[in-house]
Amino acid sequence: MPEARLATGIWVSAYLARLGLANIPAYVTARGDETAGAVLVKCAHLDGTAALYGREWDFDTDSRPWQVLAQGPEREVDQAIARQRGFDPDLWVIEIESRDGRTLLDEPGLA
Repeated sequence: MPEARLATGIWVSAYLARLGLANIPAYVTARGDETAGAVLVKCAHLDGTAALYGREWDFDTDSRPWQVLAQGPEREVDQAIARQRGFDPDLWVIEIESRDGRTLLDEPGLA
């Protein structure tokens, strides 16, 4: 029997609340499917660079950890997001502003 999954819209709301409690500015820049849309998290470092995170399946651990999908000049990260949105209109994109790259994605409860 497959494991029950939290609806994406609920996860996004909880993640934004957690970021707010940590005083990390965050915005939904693209709204996807409320139930099962994938999520990308862009972390803008406010110096012209950014990193893009997404969850990818790790067959060795049978888990979906957050991975860096792209990083470098913010313009290039934005182009990577546009490519992903081009073939997945159900994709959510959350943008964080954090000079030190803090995303909270490695903290418990965000898997």
